[in-house]
Amino acid sequence: MTFTNTPEGFRSGFVSFVGRPNTGKSTLTNALVGEKIAITADQPETTRHPIRGIVHRDNAQIIVVDTPGLHRPRTLLGERLNEQVRETYADVDVIGLTIPADEKIGPGDRWILEAVRNVAPKTPIVGIVTKLDKASKDQVGAQLLALHELLGGESEVVPVSAVNGVQTDVLLDVITPLLPEGPKLYPDDHITDEATVTRISEVIREAALAGLKDELPHSVAVEVDEIIPDADREGVMNVHAVIYVERPGQKTILLGRNGRRLARITQTARQEIIRLLDSNVYLDLRLKVLKNWQSDPKSLGRLGF
Repeated sequence: MTFTNTPEGFRSGFVSFVGRPNTGKSTLTNALVGEKIAITADQPETTRHPIRGIVHRDNAQIIVVDTPGLHRPRTLLGERLNEQVRETYADVDVIGLTIPADEKIGPGDRWILEAVRNVAPKTPIVGIVTKLDKASKDQVGAQLLALHELLGGESEVVPVSAVNGVQTDVLLDVITPLLPEGPKLYPDDHITDEATVTRISEVIREAALAGLKDELPHSVAVEVDEIIPDADREGVMNVHAVIYVERPGQKTILLGRNGRRLARITQTARQEIIRLLDSNVYLDLRLKVLKNWQSDPKSLGRLGF
């Protein structure tokens, strides 16, 4: 569907941010859209599926596609996430390669750039140095030069801090002319096309990931069973969901001593869901073990991968 009454010369299209896990892609997506649509966490490989956020400008509508970080997979889930990312590359109009200001460019970054160019050889690439707030001016300058050398050609390189909103408008100014001319693809009041049930499951997963370390974050998945009005309390929505882990020990960790961690997860997620639904919410969360779900095709299908 497209929307008419767009000015002459208006541009609309898709841009995907790619890079190693934990290079700030989701934080940047949220900053550009102006609202949180993608969950963020300290752990790498947080994003599990492409998330589209819509940036509205006077002269353009930019659909930002936040993807999982491209990585060398260790599980069947990892392989499927990489497939999703490569499919996204092939369909977008611009690709933004994200490199943190405080980490030197390495083999993983070169591997990703090669993968992008193999799948989308004609798609323009913009270099993005992220996390300016974590680096000195000298580090940033050196990284800009290194990224420009890596990309070569006419590719532009833009430094940004999504956390502080530094240079985000400049990045949009660079992206916009690279998009094709065309009408708006979404109404002006849309910020994402993510289904509500998907956003709720992601909010719960983000709350569950808070404070976790090592491999446990990769073992956490969420399935929303139902979202229904409370029969006895007007204005209250009942949300029932399951948090899956792969082993009983992981379930014990998420439950916490005397159930305190699960209670904290429920409280944190409930506040975000209230904001999403614009309604009071009763959130019922259960913990279940789904053994080795990351490598089981049947379990992955059930969880939407």
